[in-house]
Amino acid sequence: MQMQKKYQPKQRHCFFCVNKNVPIDYKDMPLLRRFTSSFAKIVPRKRSGVCAGHQRKLSLSIKRARIMALLPFIQQ
Repeated sequence: MQMQKKYQPKQRHCFFCVNKNVPIDYKDMPLLRRFTSSFAKIVPRKRSGVCAGHQRKLSLSIKRARIMALLPFIQQ
C-alpha cells in the first residue's frame, strides 16, 4: 500500500527579514494597509507570515498611525 503524504504548509518568510531595507514607519500607509484586514484590524502573525519581533514593531506602528488619524480604528 502506498502511504499518503501529510499536508505540509507553505514555508513563509518574514517580509521584513527578507527585505532588510524596508523600515517599519507609522507614516508609510501602503505598507501598513498591507498588514491590516478589510475591517482595519491588525492581521495576526499566522496569516501575515511576519516574525515575532517585526510583528511587535508593526502593531506599534499601526497603533501610532491610528492615533495620528492616518489609519481608521474601525472600517465603516
